[in-house]
Amino acid sequence: MHSQKVVIQNTAGFHIRPAQLFTEKAVQFQSTILIKPEGTATVADAKSILNLMTLGLDKGSVITIEAEGPDEAQAVAELSELVESGFGED
Repeated sequence: MHSQKVVIQNTAGFHIRPAQLFTEKAVQFQSTILIKPEGTATVADAKSILNLMTLGLDKGSVITIEAEGPDEAQAVAELSELVESGFGED
């Protein structure tokens, strides 16, 4: 299992467009990918846009991206990079 903490960078937070981009990237991997917001017991399936939208993540929110499977390291690296880039918004 691989995991990495990242901070939501874009001003508008994790709204529909970033959630869609994140989900589109996540479904490219075979691994199971979960998102865990810091300070909560909530866990969301990264391959479900509805799960991601219910998290209500704002700019500055800290999440852990966790993946388990054959391409787990690549999944965590690419999804972390996407979040850290601000989803190309800022």
